Amino acid sequence: MTGIEQLLCVARRYAEIEGVSLTTVSSRALNDGKKLSALADGADINVGRLERTLRWFSENWPDGDWPCDVPRPAVEARA
Repeated sequence: MTGIEQLLCVARRYAEIEGVSLTTVSSRALNDGKKLSALADGADINVGRLERTLRWFSENWPDGDWPCDVPRPAVEARA
């Protein structure tokens, strides 16, 4: 599974748990309501932004299981 596929898997699971659209998830996680749909349609994302977005999901994950086939980034302790 590519990094983009992992990100989309996590984003879709988050949308499912929260009961919101992928556009809403994209706005929350990337401050860009169109980015996740663009990625699903074949667009690209730089590595730094992909990693920051996966960390955002990990830090803001709702009650529910993280997709088991995607490594979850560690959540840093907040001061």
